Amino acid sequence: MARFDNFADLAEHYASLTSADAFAGAFTSEIAASQLSIHDEPTADDLPDGDAARAVAAHVTGEIFNLFADTRLAPVAPRIAWGIVNSFHKVAQQLSRQEDDAARELGELARIMDPSEIHAVKVEETQRLCQSLHEAVAAICAMRDHAAEIYRVECGQPWSATTGSRTGRTLTASQIDARDFLAARAVEKREAHAPTGPVVVLSGGQDWTEHKALWDRLDAIKARIPAMTLVTTAQHKGADAIGAAWAAARGVPLVAFRLNRQLGNRAAFERNRSIQRLLPVEAVICEGSGVQINLAQNLRAAGVPLTIFKHADFAIRDQAHA
Repeated sequence: MARFDNFADLAEHYASLTSADAFAGAFTSEIAASQLSIHDEPTADDLPDGDAARAVAAHVTGEIFNLFADTRLAPVAPRIAWGIVNSFHKVAQQLSRQEDDAARELGELARIMDPSEIHAVKVEETQRLCQSLHEAVAAICAMRDHAAEIYRVECGQPWSATTGSRTGRTLTASQIDARDFLAARAVEKREAHAPTGPVVVLSGGQDWTEHKALWDRLDAIKARIPAMTLVTTAQHKGADAIGAAWAAARGVPLVAFRLNRQLGNRAAFERNRSIQRLLPVEAVICEGSGVQINLAQNLRAAGVPLTIFKHADFAIRDQAHA
């Protein structure tokens, strides 16, 4: 990665790496007034400028790499940058929990048949709070996702939260009826955590290092299945991590199936069965352990088209080029 002498050059470089579409949606206000707390007065102030927010997210994350490059502190930069991205993530989680509380209250109010003006005002205030928090989460998530992309480009691997799911969203709801708003919000949350696009499965060993072959294969699949969702077995190294980096770079939804540790030795095989129940349309399996063998056998038995990569295939290639 080339280094830059000033922020303008660095910002321009990072801006070329990712799309501004998420910011255009997330930083466009759809509600007339915002209120992030019941203790605050509603405000008609604008949201921050989307381009400026994008530049700041890139700057605070990327500049640490620029500062520490070619110094003895270079190995520390990824740890600091991870924390910066995580700070956006934590704030988004906090706001999301507040939104969930407001949504529950709004749902309860919407079920009460009370024609009084006091009740109508309460419904209006609660919906404004819920929509304002929804808008704020979308904005912070857009900054987090851009900062995470900077982290990925600099570190060569995707940023991953230690707890909780990471989902992005863009506000589309305008002033709508309380029940309609809640229904739209529920659909959006389901889609964010369990995308409905055709499922393509990727799994492989933690020692898998053949990046190019895997990216080329995933690119070929995406060309045929543009709306695909990538499902991995959630390992932080090897094939799954390479696939996660590919998904981040290509803007493909990613669902990482983690192990249910309470199942003990059965956990990995139960996860394989859960993945099979998603009815994937294609799968890529890189050589690993018996877990990958079992997954490949299950998917083949279900008639899922498979691409299987083995270490020996690349050893032969490397010997031929030696």
